[in-house]
Amino acid sequence: MEWTVQLSKQAGRQAGRGWAVAALASIPLVMTLGNSMLIPVLPAMERHLDITPLQSSLLITMYSVVAILFIPLAGYISDRIGRKMVIVPSLLLAAVGGGLAGWAAWRVSDPYGWMIAGRMLQGLGAAGAFPIVLPLVGDLFPDEEEASRCLGTVETANTFGKVLSPILGAMLAGIIWFFPFFSFPVFCLLSAAMMVWSIQVPARRERPLPFRDFIAVVAAIFRREGRWLIGVFVIGGLLMLVLFAFLFFLSSRLEDVYGIDGMRKGWVLAIPLGALCLASFAAGKAIGDRKQRMKWGAAAGSVLLAAALALVPLHPSLSVWLALFSAAGIGIGAALPCLDALITEGIEKSERGTVTSFYSSLRFIGVAAGPPLAAWLMKHGTAPLLLLLSVMALLGGAAAFWLIRPETDEGGVA
Repeated sequence: MEWTVQLSKQAGRQAGRGWAVAALASIPLVMTLGNSMLIPVLPAMERHLDITPLQSSLLITMYSVVAILFIPLAGYISDRIGRKMVIVPSLLLAAVGGGLAGWAAWRVSDPYGWMIAGRMLQGLGAAGAFPIVLPLVGDLFPDEEEASRCLGTVETANTFGKVLSPILGAMLAGIIWFFPFFSFPVFCLLSAAMMVWSIQVPARRERPLPFRDFIAVVAAIFRREGRWLIGVFVIGGLLMLVLFAFLFFLSSRLEDVYGIDGMRKGWVLAIPLGALCLASFAAGKAIGDRKQRMKWGAAAGSVLLAAALALVPLHPSLSVWLALFSAAGIGIGAALPCLDALITEGIEKSERGTVTSFYSSLRFIGVAAGPPLAAWLMKHGTAPLLLLLSVMALLGGAAAFWLIRPETDEGGVA
């Protein structure tokens, strides 16, 4: 009888942890949908709002700019009042931002400014949501192996969101072009409810550092680990810039050149993103805890990305384009898990929350810069944009080669 009770309790704990992991994974999925879902809808927005491609790109950029500014602050506050106390209100704030943007598109005669304001509120909510998940995983799962499994699930949800985004965005926009904005509050509220119901945050065992000591700790980390951390940050920012720039370019060209729009465009955009997702999953399995593999995975992925983009202007065929952009997605998907793992393996657990907040900010800089850069260079044709993105990818590969120097697979990162 006692054995049965213990078995029942163990099953209950496992089910509870499963729901907790699902709640944590829902946050990157929702945040990815909130941004990437708009990519296939931007040309339709340009027509309905009578705005330029550069103006439409700012609907992506302003979301990311606000997130960049507030991610470190959100991380600092979460150390003081608790991760859950930051994440849940942030999800609600992001829901309000999405609702404001949708309401403006529906009811306001000149809605662009209000839509930008709504997107900025979404970005503020995003700053306190996904980046705080990473240190929260460490709080909830003291066992390193269990925490790694949870982080793998979180990253898989993030990449799956990228695949689902263009399909879902195109499907909703096919009903009414501003429906994607109204869908976002629904996703945020579901995620917030899962967090409230499933996450029980353990009591804090340590007092948070005063702000002055926090700054001193950050400075000490960068004095000790600055060389390779800067390399990881630069590569992460460049990869996200290149990804969102070529997605913006491909979304526009599919309509303007090939006449592909609506759900068809969503499925086409999902092809390179699906390749990225599969490559990310495979790379995470392949690298394990071997830092040499992480370095060369980041370098090789960047070089593959550069080669694929450099070949795109030479072949106007859509099938060749999709093959090359899929190869580019494989390059990005191979590199990103290597960068995440380098931080996980190369930084002490007590310092990962601080480092990941800066890393998230640099990735958001890339997301913010990609669409307006693409909109500006597309005025001059295909080749200038794709060649510049290829050079940026090569710079990322060079940074991986020169700045990331694992000492041994058992030691640290130099």
